[in-house]
Amino acid sequence: MANRLEGKKIAILVEEGFEQVELTEPLKALKEAGAEAHIISPNKNSEIKAWNHTEWGDKFKVDKKLSDVNADTYDGLVLPGGVMNPDKLRTNKDAVSFVDKFMTSGKPVAAICHAPWTLIETGKVKGKKMTSYHTLKTDLKNAGADWVDQEVVVDQGLVTSRNPDDIPAFNKKMIEEFAEGRHSR
Repeated sequence: MANRLEGKKIAILVEEGFEQVELTEPLKALKEAGAEAHIISPNKNSEIKAWNHTEWGDKFKVDKKLSDVNADTYDGLVLPGGVMNPDKLRTNKDAVSFVDKFMTSGKPVAAICHAPWTLIETGKVKGKKMTSYHTLKTDLKNAGADWVDQEVVVDQGLVTSRNPDDIPAFNKKMIEEFAEGRHSR
């Protein structure tokens, strides 16, 4: 995977309470593939705290504030899960607007675990084959998605996975889709 993403700029959008491994492992994979990746947050703090399975995890430096970035300058988007993170993002109009720009433009988006909650808010999951943490099944179906129970699902540049156990497959498909670039949706 080395240098497959050379010259690509990837946004990782998070709020406090993201699942730690769902940020650290995709970030590592992106960097190993040659991408420039930025941790972006609407949070006003310069650091945000992760959730690590059943307790608070490490703090991570925010590279860019959401208010200071433009989706047009990024080639792809990663949305880590955790319960608190997407729940906060989906109620933030600026975060939803940022995500919507990726969904509308056909730029690749990779969302794991509970992250599809934020995707639902864009109104752009109807007709998409997707997976997620099992508790989002009804939410995604109600939003018009075709939910399946698989470790990784790709639908025209949209990569989704269920949970941290799926990260190796998620990372592999994420890198492939980011390398391919825009998809027609």
